Amino acid sequence: MINKNISIEELVSSFPDTVSFLALKGIRCIRCGEALWGTLESAAAEKGFSDKEIDELVIELNVLINSKK
Repeated sequence: MINKNISIEELVSSFPDTVSFLALKGIRCIRCGEALWGTLESAAAEKGFSDKEIDELVIELNVLINSKK
């Protein structure tokens, strides 16, 4: 299960399908190959996501990974 405290490295490594989804949400630096450190929460906050939007992003990511099982 994904939570907002997951590191970007762990997220991308464990769930590669999330890269395209995050790019659609505006978190594109993952895709361009630039190193991105920190948590999902910090990456989303840097892109202007509110706390509520971050919580919604986490829900959407979990739906995505569960639909791939």
